[in-house]
Amino acid sequence: MVYYSKGSEEEILSGEILREAVYSTLAKLGMKKKVLAIPPDFTRYHSQAGILTAYIYQYYKESLTDILPALGTHTAMSDGQLNKMFKGIPHNLFRVHDWKNDLATLGEVPSEFINKVSEGKLDYSWPAQVNKLLVEGNHDLILSIGQVVPHEVVGMANYNKNIFVGTGGREGINKSHFLGAVYGMERMMGRADTPVRKVLNYASDNFANHLPIIYVLTVVAKDASGNLVVRGLFIGDDHETFELAAALSLKVNFELLDKPLNKVVVYLDPSEFKSTWLGNKSVYRTRMAIADGGELIVLAPGLKEFGEDKTIDGLIRKYGYVTTPEVLKFVEENDDLKNNLSAAAHLIHGSSEGRFKITYCPGYLSREEINSVNFSYADLNEMTAKYNPDLLKDGINIMPDGEEIFFISNPALGLWAFKEKFNN
Repeated sequence: MVYYSKGSEEEILSGEILREAVYSTLAKLGMKKKVLAIPPDFTRYHSQAGILTAYIYQYYKESLTDILPALGTHTAMSDGQLNKMFKGIPHNLFRVHDWKNDLATLGEVPSEFINKVSEGKLDYSWPAQVNKLLVEGNHDLILSIGQVVPHEVVGMANYNKNIFVGTGGREGINKSHFLGAVYGMERMMGRADTPVRKVLNYASDNFANHLPIIYVLTVVAKDASGNLVVRGLFIGDDHETFELAAALSLKVNFELLDKPLNKVVVYLDPSEFKSTWLGNKSVYRTRMAIADGGELIVLAPGLKEFGEDKTIDGLIRKYGYVTTPEVLKFVEENDDLKNNLSAAAHLIHGSSEGRFKITYCPGYLSREEINSVNFSYADLNEMTAKYNPDLLKDGINIMPDGEEIFFISNPALGLWAFKEKFNN
């Protein structure tokens, strides 16, 4: 059932509108004694989920007993991040998701289903895993909060991904990421109906009906002045809620270009992007827009590591960002990668498949480290002086020397593609 639906390409939902929408919807749901909120972590700061979680806290007060950020494989949020994203909420309400240990398995999606949706490429089963707090916490309401936006693993982010991946376990996360990578990222990004989403929907429909989950979904975009605005808010407990949000996101977060781009410059906010595990959104979200033989330049002042998890960091350093056939061969021949399929999927996602050049300009990693994973290196200070993110506007810029570049100030907020590339 859809409890609240408001949004359009021109809509701007103010804080007051959002607060009233949350309050009125929660009032419809009736009194609750024990509520669990599952917002995204700081890597989705711009989702406005922090503000919505604050409204939920203000409404329920002591009845909001637990807040479980959907970390997935990410590191726990710091006190500073909690203060910035979840203003006014006591830190003692927050729980840290442990994707290796704090798990309950709700059911198993059969291998026959995986084989079908992967077009015969895979034949493993998939465990529907969630943090055990969802099962054992005795909550009478679970609010899953987040932003719907084009995504490299599932096509469009959020909805039940926030549950089964955000609070999921090692095996489920690994296998879902690998399914998306093997099927083909460029066949999925910007699409609501994908193999990974089909698996998540199967899990929701067959194993999670007993959980009192309500989804609170935002659609966020930039206005004409470059300011972030909320274009839509959708609250409900079913697939239709997600589909409404995804349809709007496709309109406001997806830019179809008339011609491929020869040079793209992406800026990664250092407060958000400290690893290529996250920073490679610069690759994922632009790859369908970049011309053959083109170049992606990534200004990454906060970059200090490859993977946020030490094991994954080591695997990225060992194998590097190589072509899909090479990764699949590595998986077949090496147990360490075979047992960490999300890392394998990430290596595929971060590769240009030899089609264009990827140049990283890191704040803390050396030239040798960047080159060792098969990226090109450029000095951050030199490139920032040449392509100053404070002076560039999103979209096409003509530099003083006549060079044309396409600038993106935050790759997490959208998806860019050459029309013919996306439609093929």
